[in-house]
Amino acid sequence: MKRVARRLLAACLAAFAATLAHALVVTDERGVAVDLPRPPQRIVTVLPSLTESVCTLGACDRIVGVDRYSNWPASVRALPQVGGGIDPNVEAIVALKPDVVLLARSSRVTDRLEALGLKVIVLEPKNHADVRRVLDVLGRVLGVDDAQRVWRAIDASVSAAAQSVPQGARHVRVYFEVNGGPYAAGESSFIGETLARLGAKNIVPASMGPFPKLNPEFVVRADPELIMVGERSAQGLEQRPGWSRIQAVRSGRICRFTADEADVLVRPGPRMGEAARLMATCLAAKAK
Repeated sequence: MKRVARRLLAACLAAFAATLAHALVVTDERGVAVDLPRPPQRIVTVLPSLTESVCTLGACDRIVGVDRYSNWPASVRALPQVGGGIDPNVEAIVALKPDVVLLARSSRVTDRLEALGLKVIVLEPKNHADVRRVLDVLGRVLGVDDAQRVWRAIDASVSAAAQSVPQGARHVRVYFEVNGGPYAAGESSFIGETLARLGAKNIVPASMGPFPKLNPEFVVRADPELIMVGERSAQGLEQRPGWSRIQAVRSGRICRFTADEADVLVRPGPRMGEAARLMATCLAAKAK
């Protein structure tokens, strides 16, 4: 009996030690320390860039629910949707019994989810350094070795795209419209940082923030030589008051990206290298 008891005790101690080995604490963007007893096996992601990052890190099979805008890779389109990123459906999230919920700082349901006992990690990358840091956090959460391999691939792809931009297309003054409003990508955003690496000059200074809402007259006064915009918000662009005077409009130097391309461009995650190639192609074709 003593031998059996010792074996049971040894087994319990081994299991406890294994649990301790996998337990971790991560600090999210609120400065909140979130403790996880083990790598989560049921994950809800409520931000497309986080969905894409988790999948690229090899953990797509652990995602059990996503926001309505997560559409890449194609496999996530079959997952249950929990609504939009800002106001997702709390009941739908709870019903999925997630080990952890990954969402943006802008989400309004963080406190409610935590009050219901769910683990919540807030992550919202806005620049290149943020993307690298978020990948590191996700790698720790998922128990993935060398999560920075994804960042290295992104960085190398952006550098390759920059090398492809002809000298004559550099220093072009660019206005990048994220969506109607208009909201723009400023110098301090991940899009603005990519444009800078491609040699372009952003008309929206870092002092205005990463994604400021602009007075349309600001764009008229800045008079960009090239406009990058998704086709969803480009309708009627030339008819906006005063915009017919803008150099880019007068010369037809407007890159209109398809809906799929726009998704790639505005998501700070593993497809940023592809986004850089899209912007480089635009610069080469339109900035002549």
